[in-house]
Amino acid sequence: MFNVSFRPAIGRCLPVALLAVAGLAGCTRSVPTASRHDYLVYIGTNVSSPQENSIYLYHLSPTTGELLPLGAMKGGANPTYLTMDAAHRHLYAVSETQTYLGAPGGGVSALAIDPRTAMLTMLNQQPSTGASPCYISLDRTGKNALVANYSSGNVAVLPVRPDGQLAPPAATDQHQPPTGPHQNQDKPHAHSFLPAPDNRYVFSADLGTDKVYGYQLDVATGKLTPQPAPAFTAKPGAGPRHLTFHPNGRWAYLENELNSTLTALTYDAKSGTFQEIETESTLPAGFSGANAGADVHVSPDGRFVYTSNRGDNSLAVFSIAPADGRLSLVQHVSTQGNWPRNFALDPSGRVLLVANQNSNDVFTYTVDKQTGKLTPTGKSIRVPSPMFVEVVPNFTK
Repeated sequence: MFNVSFRPAIGRCLPVALLAVAGLAGCTRSVPTASRHDYLVYIGTNVSSPQENSIYLYHLSPTTGELLPLGAMKGGANPTYLTMDAAHRHLYAVSETQTYLGAPGGGVSALAIDPRTAMLTMLNQQPSTGASPCYISLDRTGKNALVANYSSGNVAVLPVRPDGQLAPPAATDQHQPPTGPHQNQDKPHAHSFLPAPDNRYVFSADLGTDKVYGYQLDVATGKLTPQPAPAFTAKPGAGPRHLTFHPNGRWAYLENELNSTLTALTYDAKSGTFQEIETESTLPAGFSGANAGADVHVSPDGRFVYTSNRGDNSLAVFSIAPADGRLSLVQHVSTQGNWPRNFALDPSGRVLLVANQNSNDVFTYTVDKQTGKLTPTGKSIRVPSPMFVEVVPNFTK
């Protein structure tokens, strides 16, 4: 249904019938004039063929929440998680696969960004040294890509060359048992890998072992030095998935997939360790079905934290107490689709976009900056198996 090929040349109109099949309106068009008031959106998908378009580009209006199609590109097989450098010159994507170029494991792609059109061109690819890479970030210097390999339960560091290409992995670390009591905790499952605000440590949340692992990263070489003990141990069966830091750098929030909870943490930047403040359910009262927690983001102003529920198919909104980082439930709101794998706030915190993997759609919401509450805009798009949304300022010339 979605195998529509968009030409990289922006500004070329597509037949109306083809656009209707893809769920897109209008035609591919020039990227709107750069403005601090509008944004570009890259959407990674679960499209498995490297020969098909797998990363989609849109323009986002923060006033209306409308998403306008700009094109689609080949981003490798299953680019389910993306990250961009600070200069908006390069985008990096995992290929969440079990085999890559005929060998066991997944891959990582480096793509150049056209400063005029924002379209992508493949630079190079490297193996991720593990199966099903599901998360990628850059250290704060932008010199190293940090990759979490879910199925094999290990992490890898791939240095970034001056031209934006990826070098082969410089370091890996295998997470070890004991694993947790849940049926999905049969082995380690590294689910995220990201730097601390000061780049002194990097951390990986592991769903299989109920732990957050900490490392010191040598930025110049890409080498990892594991901490002697986990940076944090969650409750048995919690299944830590995604970790995010508060803008103040003193707190962090951990989304636990298996027991659908959110843990507020204090962060000790000197030791690279976390202490629990409290843990709250992300589900509405009375919910009794199967659910899996997914993504977590703190608002740019640090006043609210948002999480997604797959099963209940909702977004949970919590306010953050300015004195101690504690959580208070504000709202549950439907994602209007099925299986919200990922979501994102625009850099101003005025619009939220949620990607519903199983219903092939992305919906937008306005954010009340005073209360944190979300209101559907009535705007949405159809995308094949959307897995990740990256929202950035419109940097085009």
